[in-house]
Amino acid sequence: MQNKRKKNAVVLLSGGLDSATCLAIAKAQGFACYCLSLDYHQRHIAELQAANNVARSLGAAAHKTAQLDLSLFGGSALTDAAIAVPEHETAGIPITYVPARNTIMLSLALAWAEVLQAQDIFIGVNALDYSGYPDCRGEYVKAFQAMANLATKSAVEGQTITIHAPLIDMSKAQIIQLGSQLGVDYAMTVSCYQADNQGEACGVCDSCRLRREGFRAAGLSDPTRYKNKADRAV
Repeated sequence: MQNKRKKNAVVLLSGGLDSATCLAIAKAQGFACYCLSLDYHQRHIAELQAANNVARSLGAAAHKTAQLDLSLFGGSALTDAAIAVPEHETAGIPITYVPARNTIMLSLALAWAEVLQAQDIFIGVNALDYSGYPDCRGEYVKAFQAMANLATKSAVEGQTITIHAPLIDMSKAQIIQLGSQLGVDYAMTVSCYQADNQGEACGVCDSCRLRREGFRAAGLSDPTRYKNKADRAV
């Protein structure tokens, strides 16, 4: 009996821990995964090489990197060199929030999905660890999906779009445990907001803190390459 042709899906892939896990989930569900990264002139540009490595490791059908310079607007510690990345927890929406980033990335993914005749888009947003980011909430994902099905030729012609956010309610430890079971090599990923060009992590930003605590809670060794050797021993 002939195997059914895999359905196409667009997977947003930053090169970080969450998006790598999201790709592994999409692959495990039987999708042909077309990965999309965004070079928005982010401070942690090393994540893009990590995305290349992860896409190759997990057998993506294709991987593209779109170019869009969000440093033109600034307004975030990730796109404006004059704004420091916080090295401790802060109240409210963090300064590492990039205005409209997920909306921009999902819009690009939606455009590619139409070309690929794909009805599925995966994004690794997580509401528990990043509750300060308004574009990481379940309500936002549902709203974008509703918009996508109003605004696209494919949906009007009956090929509706589903936005998958499989990590939305998971803890970092749960994400790491699942990804490990699905074969994700987290040593390839870069999560640090101020990683150097070699992908070595600062060990003190919010993203590093959440990542390190996640590995500890998962009971797994943290493979992150930290600049400070003391952080490696944590």
